[in-house]
Amino acid sequence: MLNNPILINILRFALLVIAQILIFNQLNFFGFINPLVYVLFIYWYPLRENRAFFLLISFFLGFVIDVFSDTMALHALATVTLAYSRPILMRFIFGANYELQGFTFKNATRLQRMTYLLLLIVLQQIIFFSFEILSFGHILLILKKILFTSFVTFIFCVLLSSLFAVENE
Repeated sequence: MLNNPILINILRFALLVIAQILIFNQLNFFGFINPLVYVLFIYWYPLRENRAFFLLISFFLGFVIDVFSDTMALHALATVTLAYSRPILMRFIFGANYELQGFTFKNATRLQRMTYLLLLIVLQQIIFFSFEILSFGHILLILKKILFTSFVTFIFCVLLSSLFAVENE
């Protein structure tokens, strides 16, 4: 039953949304750091799936988080941008191997996978906080939030990835 990729992706989506809303949105380290672990859905989503559907499901993921976080489409903007730029980031990290038909994350080194995850997180944070604050006068605040929230999000994402040992195709 759990070998069905559609069912697995639905389960990942639901669990990450529930975890983000019920657990991680409630965490508030130092008054401004909230881990945004739902980015793992984009990291875990299968590589060879329909790209238009991936963009749509990424928007829906961000929209659901926005509804429960009261963030006025900031998460939706960030997730759609991540979904759209995912092939570019993968080509940058994995090189020509990414475009080969037999490429899987199992063939990539751990450093490559962690670098890819970190780039996804940092890009998500840049988009989210730049549009949340939307002022060049507060550039130091934006950079502080990006740096610290990215670090904490990366730690939680690595822990969750290790805990669930997800293998992408």
